[in-house]
Amino acid sequence: MVNEPTKRFEMTRVRRTANAFVSGFVKYGVCPTEVHLLTTRGRTSGFLRTTPVSVLDSDRGRFLVAPYGAVDWVRNLRKDGFATLRRGGWIELVSVRELGAADAAPVLREYVNHPRALVVAPYFASPPEAPEESFEAEADLHPVFEIVRSTTVRI
Repeated sequence: MVNEPTKRFEMTRVRRTANAFVSGFVKYGVCPTEVHLLTTRGRTSGFLRTTPVSVLDSDRGRFLVAPYGAVDWVRNLRKDGFATLRRGGWIELVSVRELGAADAAPVLREYVNHPRALVVAPYFASPPEAPEESFEAEADLHPVFEIVRSTTVRI
């Protein structure tokens, strides 16, 4: 739609193929350090669901940001509160908590200012140089989860 301030996410066949391609590289650790495979339990089916995500490591902590909105992995995390992150031969069991708008705003701003912003910037109404209040206003559209506890195991 022309009046929409941000681009709308759609899981197309091309995107599914790209995710599968990227997932193969992440599985063997051939990827940027922030890219992991997030595995959640399906909230209705109970089946394990895996998707590539970027983990934001910052001075504030570690975060999972949903640039595309409340997609399936977000809804699954909201139900369970835990997941696994995989990169190469390491699996990390994580517990998360969703942040409110005020706490999410600085994280969203930092996320959009990262080089990955070229891919996700069209999904944000606020440009990278916008004040935190602008990101706070759209925080409901981009859920942010703080990783509060993790255990790493080698497989």
